[in-house]
Amino acid sequence: MKWNQFPRATLDALCPRRCPVCGEIVTPKGGLICPSCLLRLSPVKSPVCQKCGKEVWSEEIEYCPDCVKHRRSFARGMALFNYTEEAARSMAAVKYKNKREYLDFYAEAAAEKLRQYENREEWQFDGLVPVPVHPARKRKRGFNQAEVLAKRMGERLEMPVYPEFLYRIRNTEPLKELNPDERLRNLQQAFQADAEAIRASGVQNVLLVDDIYTTGSTAEACTRALLSAGIEKVCFFAVCIGQGR
Repeated sequence: MKWNQFPRATLDALCPRRCPVCGEIVTPKGGLICPSCLLRLSPVKSPVCQKCGKEVWSEEIEYCPDCVKHRRSFARGMALFNYTEEAARSMAAVKYKNKREYLDFYAEAAAEKLRQYENREEWQFDGLVPVPVHPARKRKRGFNQAEVLAKRMGERLEMPVYPEFLYRIRNTEPLKELNPDERLRNLQQAFQADAEAIRASGVQNVLLVDDIYTTGSTAEACTRALLSAGIEKVCFFAVCIGQGR
């Protein structure tokens, strides 16, 4: 029997679930996050940029400064939490300490938020596409956090996930010290979409899924690759969103 076939109560008894914020055993049992730790996260609140989904300071503002300055090929973006210190630590634990169980909370929260928009035309999509990592990085880490997240979101939304649509062909250097334009140039040739797989699926609109959105360069590069391969519309979803520089 595989681990995911065990009843949740059995798994909780053998391996108690850890909170994605404090890292301790979740209390009360049965939850995905400690109630007090949930309050330490900063949910994205309206008003938001009508392109990327970052918080803006007035209902009268349509686009954030980043989206005014930089071209966006994706139709809309949405995120759960602002990229605070707590969120950054949680995401780093997933990627670098193999805390994949934390993604259950984020997938559940993502599905709950997306259901609120399921009747809006601009948020209609046929499936989810995770932002890929380079095969060398995936071998070293053992998984792609965006793919794990997308699959867990797909289970909750009862939507198909298409990791085969998009892959990374160039392992770029860390982008932290680059500005948004430099990041995008560095990523332009990093992603490639499988036009044959997209055509065979009949999928037209997708939700691109990642853990973190900052400058938007990764989302833009992935979106351009998907559009060039036959996808008609791309929306973007991230767990955390932060201000680019």
